[in-house]
Amino acid sequence: MPAMLLHWDIFCRVVDNYGDIGVCWRLARQLAREHGKAVRLWVDDLASLAPICPDCDASLPVQKVQGVEIRRWPEDFVTDRVAEVVIEAFACELPPSYVAAMAASTPKPRWINLEYLTAEPWAESCHGMASPHPTLPLVKHFFFPGFSPSTGGLLREIGLPLAAPQDQPETLEISLFCYDTAPVGSLLAALAANPHPVICHVPPGKPLAAVTAALGGHGPWQFGAARIMPTPFQPLDDYDALLRRCHINFVRGEDSFVRAQWAGRPFVWQIYPQDDAAHHVKLEAFLERYCAAMDNALASTVHSLFVAWNSGHDIAAFWPAFMAQNREIARHNTQWAGELAGQTDLTTALVNFAAAKV
Repeated sequence: MPAMLLHWDIFCRVVDNYGDIGVCWRLARQLAREHGKAVRLWVDDLASLAPICPDCDASLPVQKVQGVEIRRWPEDFVTDRVAEVVIEAFACELPPSYVAAMAASTPKPRWINLEYLTAEPWAESCHGMASPHPTLPLVKHFFFPGFSPSTGGLLREIGLPLAAPQDQPETLEISLFCYDTAPVGSLLAALAANPHPVICHVPPGKPLAAVTAALGGHGPWQFGAARIMPTPFQPLDDYDALLRRCHINFVRGEDSFVRAQWAGRPFVWQIYPQDDAAHHVKLEAFLERYCAAMDNALASTVHSLFVAWNSGHDIAAFWPAFMAQNREIARHNTQWAGELAGQTDLTTALVNFAAAKV
């Protein structure tokens, strides 16, 4: 019989404001809800969790929310106990005292590094790879999310609704979640020139700052055909519903990127920028997989807009084709989401992986 592995600790250092903590929070609550695990989520920046989980009080060092024990990860970390499964999210480096306690434990905990999502082929061969600690009797395994059965899959809760087909809208509804390097001004100009009314939802932080820099003043703004609406941050489930309601979603990083795919609507992804431009390689790897079933014209339209959006270039030359082929993109995305949903979800795959490492 597989080991029960009841107690799980997830460690998260917030780098991309809401992407890292969004992934970790979804994972933690799914482990608790669907797999009956006792989960502690250690977070160094609780202020980033509070907007997407309003029940979280960022001032409290310890609290129980939706079945998950949320703990502040302080600099002066004190290890009280070691979990049976330890998730080191995105190579965040565990506290030294915790690692020492792991090494002294019998039996040793399952130590898993949850990696960033990538569509690059090498992730399939590296998924599940073992890495012995250089000095301690511990082994860490690398777990790669991904888009194929040879990886750890994607976060997907039981009962997550997939988007139903939409009729041609009288008013185009768009969500805009991006980094400040995106060519937001050119997008707003394109929306302003749209032949039908547009509503664009813009959350606080970098997206709203970029819109404010382009339009000036304080929103909401009426800019040609477009009504640009500042919106507060929403709990994750409400944000998922917004993605399903909108006709086009601009998303960024990892968490909103995955949720846009489950929503099944046309989307434009801005990958997390890296100084060495390695993100362009990751972008191309995703586009190659995502566009594989599209005809050449549709694939060219999608590829051109994604690359322009991620390069900070004016999108004016690419937006009309994207809009003209919007319904074809929506049909493709519904099929794409269905194919991904046929694979084991990440949380279940992680539970199975940990149980197998006896």
